[in-house]
Amino acid sequence: MTAKTTLIQLNHKIGTFENLNKHLVLVLQDCLMEYMRHEFQFEHLSGGLIGDSMHFHIYSLEQQENLSYRLNLAVRYSTDAMGVATSLGLQADSNLTLDYIINMLETKLSSQTLLTI
Repeated sequence: MTAKTTLIQLNHKIGTFENLNKHLVLVLQDCLMEYMRHEFQFEHLSGGLIGDSMHFHIYSLEQQENLSYRLNLAVRYSTDAMGVATSLGLQADSNLTLDYIINMLETKLSSQTLLTI
């Protein structure tokens, strides 16, 4: 559930980051990313390109000989807004025009709900 919720939130927010020419970095532990790769479509991710707006930094937690733990950067991936949507299996464009939204709403209005003077 955590993985899907995270991806849905990323899908809603990454367009704003792209419009502002900013990058969003999500830091994950390797076991969560492994689960996400198994449950969702992540084959299209590239190896951390600077121009992409969405970056995934995957860390592994390793126990040292002295029984302490250490985080190690395992791998970096990146994609754009379309890539985040693809990972969820979405194919629709989330950038709807105002005319499209108005047309959708008007088709749902009946004569009883229209204001007549």
